[in-house]
Amino acid sequence: MAKVNIDLSSIDKVTNKRFYNLLFNKSRYLVLKGGGGSGKSKFCGQKLIFRMLAERGHRFTVVRKVGDTLRDSVFADLKKVISEWGFDDLFHVPDGRSSDLYIKCKLNGNEILFFGLDKVEKRKSVEGITGIWIEEASEILESDFRQLDIRMRGKSLYAQMMISFNPIDINHWLKKEFFDNPKDDCTISESTYKDNPFLDAGTIKTLEGFKITDPYYYTVYCLNEWGVLGKTIFPKQIVAERIAYLRNRQPLKVGSFVFESDSDMKPKKDSIKWVNDPNGHIRIYEEANKRFPYVLGGDTAGEGSDYFSAHVINNGTGNQAAVLHQQFDEIDYAQQCYCLATVYNQSLVGLEVNFSTYPTKKFEEWNYPRMYMREVQDTFTHKLQKKFGFTTTKITRPLIIAELVTMVREQIHLFHDVQSLEEMLTFVKNENGRAEAQDGARDDLLMGLAIAHHIRDQQAYTVDNKPVIDISKLSDDLQSDYYNANAEMKQYLAKKWGLVK
Repeated sequence: MAKVNIDLSSIDKVTNKRFYNLLFNKSRYLVLKGGGGSGKSKFCGQKLIFRMLAERGHRFTVVRKVGDTLRDSVFADLKKVISEWGFDDLFHVPDGRSSDLYIKCKLNGNEILFFGLDKVEKRKSVEGITGIWIEEASEILESDFRQLDIRMRGKSLYAQMMISFNPIDINHWLKKEFFDNPKDDCTISESTYKDNPFLDAGTIKTLEGFKITDPYYYTVYCLNEWGVLGKTIFPKQIVAERIAYLRNRQPLKVGSFVFESDSDMKPKKDSIKWVNDPNGHIRIYEEANKRFPYVLGGDTAGEGSDYFSAHVINNGTGNQAAVLHQQFDEIDYAQQCYCLATVYNQSLVGLEVNFSTYPTKKFEEWNYPRMYMREVQDTFTHKLQKKFGFTTTKITRPLIIAELVTMVREQIHLFHDVQSLEEMLTFVKNENGRAEAQDGARDDLLMGLAIAHHIRDQQAYTVDNKPVIDISKLSDDLQSDYYNANAEMKQYLAKKWGLVK
């Protein structure tokens, strides 16, 4: 066949600019998570046809869960792309009466095969695949994906699997595979109907109408946020909208602290320095402001969890200022919390002590001046005693969760950490009515956040320029009196005891 010159110079005019650069993306996995009407499926079809014309030696495969759905969906979409681009004469496409679905390029022999994953015998017969498009990938099993991944090993310019789907379930394996644990050689694209300039007004009206008629559909198909099935404790539409707002907004900085320590492993205050690291375990959303008091609440690893968390809250505004979340040795956790609390104006610190008292004991040994105190009844004398740290009990747990739900419902603008908000979407009531994370989900961040907000009553709320008051040298009884006092009485006692002028 004679050489044919094809002008693709205007392809950017008919390709959604949200996806245009992805035409040349060569990642092994190109993951397109999108809401309804975002144009992700149209783009996948365009990229296949583009590669069919621009490259040689291809045998592409397009799959869906059920083979009978292919003819009226992706096969029809690809035929439409060929027609819209004026390339009908360059492809052999069987007519509607044919039982076989395929598309073959007359110029170079490249072909596209179609099959459903419900046809096991046909799936096993497909070999030499150079590229795969999985449409409606949320329908398929993780095991299906593994089998397809193994079979994509053709010797083309590059082998790529395009995976397009709506985020129907926050617990779906796709989220765990590509979003919770990002892969090397993977590109993720997120899109909504607002990214599609070709979308008609009627479809836009339908999608936006879901906000009133169907909150689940609104979350998934309008906001492009992971859907939540079942009854959640937190207001899922409010949380999902906040996540959508924050999705493309990054923390002020990400990293951790470095420092010199003394013989007791206490970080030396003058040596504490911040180090930026995109893979760091601390996310900063508000720099420390000397005019504000702060609190730091944390959840230590326990009940099979190997993650620690901590949140810094601006007690004057309620704003989420910093988040710590990572796997730690207990001493590392205590040291990083100490650095955070020190930097944030010697925050009031309250760490959970159910499963590990070690971090709290280190704060005591280091004579940290501001620690949350709880009342404990002595088993022998039955007198109330004051002890450091927060305990999660059958009484305090539902209380702090209810308090956090109220905060989220009434002041969602104060929350900035997407990972913390995502944990709220998987926090549900089990069959016994107990609020807990769904199977496979976590609640480390959520519980640390609940503790941080609960302990705020033991910190000043006023915004002023008064110096930090160090009460570490007072007797235990005087420290207890100070912690139990209200803000006005704290000022009086501090002056009385000569802690301030």
